[in-house]
Amino acid sequence: MYEELEKVRTECLNCQKCELSKSRTQVVFSGGIPNSKLMLIGEAPGFWEDKTGEPFVGKAGQLLDKIFACVGLNRKEHVYICNTIKCRPPENRDPLPEEKSACREFLDKQIEIVNPKIILLCGRVAVQSILGNIGGITKIRGKWFDGKDYGFEGKKFMPIFHPSYLLRNDSREKGSPKWLMWQDIKEIKKEYDKL
Repeated sequence: MYEELEKVRTECLNCQKCELSKSRTQVVFSGGIPNSKLMLIGEAPGFWEDKTGEPFVGKAGQLLDKIFACVGLNRKEHVYICNTIKCRPPENRDPLPEEKSACREFLDKQIEIVNPKIILLCGRVAVQSILGNIGGITKIRGKWFDGKDYGFEGKKFMPIFHPSYLLRNDSREKGSPKWLMWQDIKEIKKEYDKL
């Protein structure tokens, strides 16, 4: 698995398929550890990710680590992390369709090689990239989607809030985004423990 991922990573590091290759500092291929149980797919690299070459390293990434830690998971032992696109869009704008299309082969190869049973789709862009326009993130988060309905046999998908959204919504009251995320991560851990 590691050798196969390294081959794909090398291809990705040399990619010039879209305009983002001209403005990136670094390609952000993946983080965490390849785990056939759990993968998280984010939207796109941000400022800090572009500087370091690692996904989810800014404030949102720190919050993501805390969320995983609440249920005894961490990126060094349990989670493989990647994004729908591997280069930072200018000003952190949403990736354009042609950018997502140019990067899709790398994402598909990551999913195929790691072969996770559970895939968390972190934020609206990640959901739309994999499942299509199936509804707003607030309506579909926390629900399981069967991968076979989307061409991914043997996988379960769960849309979750992006941690940057949680950083902007500080309340922990019942029904708030942070409270809902707590419900989601407990459900994810329950499924993880069954594998």
